[in-house]
Amino acid sequence: MHDQTTVRVEDIDTLLDAYPDVKLLVDAGYRGLARDHRDQVTAPPLKPRPDATPEQHRAWERDRKHQSSQRIAVEHTIAELKSWRVLQRFTGRRDQLPEIINAIAGIVSDKSAGLTW
Repeated sequence: MHDQTTVRVEDIDTLLDAYPDVKLLVDAGYRGLARDHRDQVTAPPLKPRPDATPEQHRAWERDRKHQSSQRIAVEHTIAELKSWRVLQRFTGRRDQLPEIINAIAGIVSDKSAGLTW
């Protein structure tokens, strides 16, 4: 699902309003959400204009890498979940999908923690 569709369908704006202590690190697709909830949502910084100073480019690169390094563990987990064949070609009932994702996430979590079956 596209990022903006997720925001609309899952009503993330309302959830953020209901839980003001929740903080999110998001990718560039959620810039509007970051704009609307400045204290709660952090998106990657905007790339500086071509005529920006070298210092502005360095600051942007530093800030971009910092935000990216905070999100990398989550991105790797999402990528691993997507590699499971059952999720790639899921044809079952949609209401059962959350349970299947939770089961696979548990397996992935156990695997990354070094637990064996």
